[in-house]
Amino acid sequence: MSQSDAVIRIKNLRLRTFIGIKEEEIANRQDIVINLQIRYPAEKSRSSEDINDALNYRTITKNIIRHVESNRFSLLEKLTQDVLDIAREHHWVTYAEVEVDKLHALRYADSVSITLSWQR
Repeated sequence: MSQSDAVIRIKNLRLRTFIGIKEEEIANRQDIVINLQIRYPAEKSRSSEDINDALNYRTITKNIIRHVESNRFSLLEKLTQDVLDIAREHHWVTYAEVEVDKLHALRYADSVSITLSWQR
């Protein structure tokens, strides 16, 4: 990470989607929580008030929400990879990491999560 990199963290993005392979999971949406980290060079945005000089995290988040809520997933790994792919779409992104928690996936556990990362 260079000194001028910005780190964007989107914390606890709570969504509902179809995730799993059991009949109950296929028929009903479940709660998931997404945590995301994105790094990009921020030289221009550090001294600017122009939105075009910064990575627009709102646009990224809207794309994630749209994708997750309008699709069905059998595997948590696939869902996590799809979110990572959206997070790294912009050519400025140099690093992205995504953790997706599937809430109440196991008895006695708050969640099960998968973390995937990518680096340019």
